Amino acid sequence: MHIETLLPLGKVDPGLRPPEVPLDITRVFGDARELEHLGYDGLAIEECKEDPYIVGAIAAQATTTLKIATAVAIAFPRSPTSTALSAWTLQRLSAGRFTLGLGTQVRAHIERRYGMAWSPAGPWIRDYVNAVRAVWDCWQTGKKLAFSSPHYRLNLMVPLFDPGPIAHPDIPIHLAAVNPVMCRIAGECADGMRPHPVCTAEYIEKVMRPAFRMGAAKTGRDPDKFAVAIKPLIATAGTDEELDKRIRDIRARVAFYCSTPGYRAAFEFHGLGDLAKRMSVLSREQRWEEMPDMIDDEVLNLYATIGTFKQIGRKLHDRYGHIVTHAEFSIPVAGQADRDVLATLIRELKASGVAAPPAPRRAGG
Repeated sequence: MHIETLLPLGKVDPGLRPPEVPLDITRVFGDARELEHLGYDGLAIEECKEDPYIVGAIAAQATTTLKIATAVAIAFPRSPTSTALSAWTLQRLSAGRFTLGLGTQVRAHIERRYGMAWSPAGPWIRDYVNAVRAVWDCWQTGKKLAFSSPHYRLNLMVPLFDPGPIAHPDIPIHLAAVNPVMCRIAGECADGMRPHPVCTAEYIEKVMRPAFRMGAAKTGRDPDKFAVAIKPLIATAGTDEELDKRIRDIRARVAFYCSTPGYRAAFEFHGLGDLAKRMSVLSREQRWEEMPDMIDDEVLNLYATIGTFKQIGRKLHDRYGHIVTHAEFSIPVAGQADRDVLATLIRELKASGVAAPPAPRRAGG
């Protein structure tokens, strides 16, 4: 299993709450080197408060083996050609260590935060990925740019704006996914998918994997070379007392996700559709403090992996080892003792689970 993490070191994603230690872009160079020293396979970079491509460039310059992935960058606000150039530059800088992870975002953010017209996300992201690949193919092979789809028409590339071929042109693309439609489209045109944290192992195995296999079959691609990169919900600590606090935080996180209509499929699959609807009502009424109490221990343990440092590695392996190729993982880090524990857990997790697929190879590479 390929083990990756966010920055800063030891970040345990708090959801809507402010992080205990925010990402400091001035420390990314040194922090990325530390991840490599600890034995991480990769760095996953969110698009929240910093530009993920800039963070990735700093991390790539600082390291030699650490893989760099946007997890995820928001696709639609950038043109496919702009995203193609950012990824091409990062792939050149990292000597082939970059993965382009893309997400679609929900309609409200596309319209009201980015000021763009909305279009159904599935067909749009399919066109987007294929447009990015067409631009890369133009740069790598010298083939005339001639891409046309319902969303994009690209047919101009002059020498001034053509960066030319690179040594590692086969850049993997992963798509964020929850529902079967997006999984199927990922199978059609991407190299992997990044399930949302609410996607349980059973949901991935019985809903998501059949969908991406269907998509891969449609375009004649090998589904066994497809990456599945999970960001599991985790509550872990060194002692039971410390673990109780982490459990309170993760219960609130599950409650928030349960209230979000965009993630409802992952709750309906487990017979929790009515709970999700009740949570949505509380969310609309901004009754945030009431929501965690509605997530009982059975529901909590269905979506979150919980255990002390001594338990968590084995629990994650047992839950996800047979179904995912990549997993984000960290523990709160307060000193060298925590770093030593983290390094041990990373080694244990890397030795378990499904092997990460090789980088894709395409004609013209």
